[in-house]
Amino acid sequence: MKLFAKLVSFAAASLLSVSVFAHPIAAPGTEGLSVIASGGEVIAKYEGNTAAYSNDLLLNFTLIFNNHATTVGAIKSLGSFAAGTELVFQLRVNDTGNNWYTGAASRNADGLFHARVQENWQPGVTLVSFEDLWGNPEGVNGFNDLSFSFTNTQTTKVPEPSTVLLMMLGLAGLVASRRKKA
Repeated sequence: MKLFAKLVSFAAASLLSVSVFAHPIAAPGTEGLSVIASGGEVIAKYEGNTAAYSNDLLLNFTLIFNNHATTVGAIKSLGSFAAGTELVFQLRVNDTGNNWYTGAASRNADGLFHARVQENWQPGVTLVSFEDLWGNPEGVNGFNDLSFSFTNTQTTKVPEPSTVLLMMLGLAGLVASRRKKA
């Protein structure tokens, strides 16, 4: 009888641990990637969460999903986008008033990444996972607060504004040096 009780206890604990993290989370190392439309309609699917806070996912100020009110597996068309259009997704944390964005860390008030974007998570499907806590150094809290997937996109690293400025200064220097030689 004791063996049976242990087996039941183990099975229950296993099911509980699986249900806690049953939704997919984008792979580490995909922080800072931006979502770029491939051209055409983009379809999003809500994959789940383990967040205590209530979070809204938005695109262009339009609500897509709420992590506590949306059924896992729900699908929504985000519309059609021209190829090369960056789609900046926003996570609005209703409990704290914080807003976090995909792409560069400089978009976020704490200067840290709050989204992972994994291209080809499944064939032709991109997975995004958000972290909703302020000051989340190196993703210690797991990026498990809202995950969604979508089709018809690709990823790319968007340079930080300081990198773009540095490149422009370098180009200006090259132009100036060529003018002096002429």
